[in-house]
Amino acid sequence: MDFANKIRLIKDFPKPGVNFRDITTLLQDGQAFKAAVDAMTQACADMEIDLIACPEARGFVLGAPLAYNMGKGLVLFRKPGKLPGKTIKHSYQLEYGMDSLEMHEGAILPGQKVLLVDDVLATGGTVAAGVELIKQSGGQVAGVAFLMELLGLGGREKLSDHRVISLIKCDA
Repeated sequence: MDFANKIRLIKDFPKPGVNFRDITTLLQDGQAFKAAVDAMTQACADMEIDLIACPEARGFVLGAPLAYNMGKGLVLFRKPGKLPGKTIKHSYQLEYGMDSLEMHEGAILPGQKVLLVDDVLATGGTVAAGVELIKQSGGQVAGVAFLMELLGLGGREKLSDHRVISLIKCDA
């Protein structure tokens, strides 16, 4: 299946009664999920990266199989208190208040090129925090990749210094 057909399959995935904005619904359709992972792998194939990083709460759905497809390691960002051992943390402001992400200290080595993956680009708060964690570790952000971008919510502006890949763009 070529790239255009994979994107079409993902876009055509919504079925009656399924809210596509909830990306986890992709798990209900193995063919659409595989097409999403394959399309993202193809879209990111030219990037020189050492690792893939993602917030576990949402991006883990796409990040883990993408890391496997690309033969790269996976680093997870999680809410504070969820990771054992020594961690580094970054707090950030969201529309509803402060939030934080953390990752294992030493998970990203200085100079490693990291692709940050999440399922949806909306306001960009979580991903901007992930970018900061990568920088704190001494890593380099090679780019950020999303299955879907909700337009008009300002998320892309927070990532203007980075290469942004989003397979599907739609109105919020």
